[in-house]
Amino acid sequence: MAQSTSSSVQQARQLLADRLRELFKDAGLEGKDLAALCGWHPSKVSRISTAKTQPSEDDIRAWCRACDADDQAEDLIASLRDVEGMWVSWRRMERSGLRRAQKARLPLYERTRWFRAYSPGLFPGLLQTFGYTEDVLRAVQRRRVAVDDVADAVAARMERQSVLHEGQRCFAFLVEEGVLGNAETQAEQLDHLMVVGALPNVSVGVIPVRLGRERMPVEGFWIFDKAQVNVELVSGYLTLTQPSEVAAYAETFSTLAGMAVFGDKARALLDKARNSLA
Repeated sequence: MAQSTSSSVQQARQLLADRLRELFKDAGLEGKDLAALCGWHPSKVSRISTAKTQPSEDDIRAWCRACDADDQAEDLIASLRDVEGMWVSWRRMERSGLRRAQKARLPLYERTRWFRAYSPGLFPGLLQTFGYTEDVLRAVQRRRVAVDDVADAVAARMERQSVLHEGQRCFAFLVEEGVLGNAETQAEQLDHLMVVGALPNVSVGVIPVRLGRERMPVEGFWIFDKAQVNVELVSGYLTLTQPSEVAAYAETFSTLAGMAVFGDKARALLDKARNSLA
């Protein structure tokens, strides 16, 4: 499993390791005894019980069997899957193509009532046109995905945009001014952004390029209510649920929003970008 430095992920790993360590202690075993029963080198038990190595599902089953605690195996495996779900490498997420990842996120969007997103390099998916989405996902597919299901993935992302018009939901988007002019499908995209940005439940802010502006090296992120943050990194997809981390991203969003312009000033920047394409 790819490693993440997120405290949420580390804390979840440590909790699982602590539960496994308690099992063999409750069984009256030492680490070397457990290793012998499982047919492992003692260092493996030490690495797993100190959260330095992530156990496999088979490791957990063997561990529980050695501790005469088979009835706890499935619960511990469920905990393992929760940990693994926090950090997913792109290779693992996209090994069967792009459509699956796009479809898998829909339930999260459907149950969210307050959505916030900051995107430093692209328009957020909920704001994208068909053509823009196709360009973005085609670039991803060429770069790192062997399976070509881009058409299905685009359709899935377009389907997700229905949440903008359904239910009592509020959306706040922040984009950097540089995002306004970096795609072949930009004219259509800018026109679409003006339409979506006029919806009563949608706020679109543009962070202008300014001399002397405080630079914040922040990756793109999505905040779902006060419950979860997702972050796309170079190597994978991070899910954060620890309240302190969610709050940190919410605070960062507020700081970035303070640098942005909205309403007529944002539309002026969109018009300027749109006119430059004429």
